[in-house]
Amino acid sequence: MTRLDAANETSVCRAPDASGTKLLEAREVPLGGVRGLSVHRTLPQRELPMIGAWCFLDRFDEDHATMRVLPHPHTGLQTVTWPLDGDIRHRDSVGSDVVVRPGELNIMTSGAGVSHSEFSVGDEAASMHGLQLWVALPSSAASVPAAFEQHTDLPVHRAPGLRATVLVGALGEAVSAATVHTPLLGADIVVDAGSSVELPVDASFEHGVLVIEGDVRVEEVDLVAGPLLYLAHGRGRLALSSTGGARFVLLGGTPFPEELVMWWNFVGRSHDDIATARDDWERGSPRFGTVAGHGTERIPAPPLPNVRLTPRRRTL
Repeated sequence: MTRLDAANETSVCRAPDASGTKLLEAREVPLGGVRGLSVHRTLPQRELPMIGAWCFLDRFDEDHATMRVLPHPHTGLQTVTWPLDGDIRHRDSVGSDVVVRPGELNIMTSGAGVSHSEFSVGDEAASMHGLQLWVALPSSAASVPAAFEQHTDLPVHRAPGLRATVLVGALGEAVSAATVHTPLLGADIVVDAGSSVELPVDASFEHGVLVIEGDVRVEEVDLVAGPLLYLAHGRGRLALSSTGGARFVLLGGTPFPEELVMWWNFVGRSHDDIATARDDWERGSPRFGTVAGHGTERIPAPPLPNVRLTPRRRTL
């Protein structure tokens, strides 16, 4: 998906509390114009730009809407699309034209440049619920060839009272085949009503928990749908319990070691990286290719701010 809020959000992170946790509220952002979706965004935050390499997290949550996101560019990242309800047609400049459905994962790697579109299937408004995430690419992968993958048979980690579909990375013996370029975890987890579970995780990872539905207690913090819970690294297990049952997404990764500049749909290392990418998109550079089926329609880049963009620095 594309960002319509183009303001640079230079961030300085504050340390979490003594328990190593921090609750971060979502904010509502328009997506795709007045008739498009509104999404609830929990990453990036001024206090927390990233969790591992995860640098963007939107939840779209509409009962009667259409998605119409015209071709737009990306650099320096991977898009991860996880629909919960409703089908999405994805087309991109590497020639992909697929429909992703609930339980299936789309992951697109931009490298130095890619473009894509995302539309609801059919012309009528329908239920549209799901997650759109971005993963920042390390400098070693920032110029890999653009690529697209769809995964329809994802591995599942099971424990008494818990079922975890592994989108990327690994939980226990369940290892996703999705390509990532840094140590990373993404999982859609269901906890049964009345269950208490200890979930083994990588202690070198920091984590985030976003509840989709129900209620869950994570490391002594009670959660419902809406905010994102941040958990600092150093935990080898997560204590989970639920009274009425819950479904949530668990994100994790090693703290990202590089400073990034992130603006609109671009991730780079400097203001000049971003400015060049914007100029290339506006002049129709072959860097971003073309998305078949849209003619000349596409989303123009917003103007750059009248200041130099600076990295999103962390203090955690």
